[in-house]
Amino acid sequence: MDSSRPPRVRDLRASDTDRERVVAVLGEALADGRITMEEHAERTSRAYAARTLGELTGLTTDLGPEESQPILVDDRPVSVLFGRTRREGRWVVPVKLPLFALFGTVELDLRDAVLQRRHIVLDSLLVAGRVRLLVPDGVHVTVTGRTALTTRDLRTRPEHDGPTVEVSGTLIFGSITARAPRRTLRERARARLPRRRS
Repeated sequence: MDSSRPPRVRDLRASDTDRERVVAVLGEALADGRITMEEHAERTSRAYAARTLGELTGLTTDLGPEESQPILVDDRPVSVLFGRTRREGRWVVPVKLPLFALFGTVELDLRDAVLQRRHIVLDSLLVAGRVRLLVPDGVHVTVTGRTALTTRDLRTRPEHDGPTVEVSGTLIFGSITARAPRRTLRERARARLPRRRS
């Protein structure tokens, strides 16, 4: 097996938090009568026994639309034409994710996402399109693509050894924005205080 190739998105290991997300959706489905007690018991047992994200996703696909699923395992390209598309919540970002936006906006919320590797490439084709990224603290965002009349506004709080999200490809008459979540007043005050040496 080639260790340089990343595992398939569906084969990534599930965490306890992932299992609990699925169990919570199953509980809601039981409460409003979409599944029976027997189905709930069987699916919950499978959720707690699941080792991979792929095993978890099949337990809730018939309980709601894609955007409301507790975990999104989807490595298809993200594309939009004269509109807006968004990925958020618990989803897996593949090593290379193709983006296409023609007079549209792609919004990617990475705060709860699983990065398949510490260096992710967003292979983009933007024509009068926009890419908006919401990234957690520590993530570095860089734009390496060929640009023409494209603006970039990167307001993140990267760390030296943090993950990197690289926006590559061709960007024409577009815009790239990246934001870290707003800090609370207490967090901003704490960041301004000089660090004490022990």
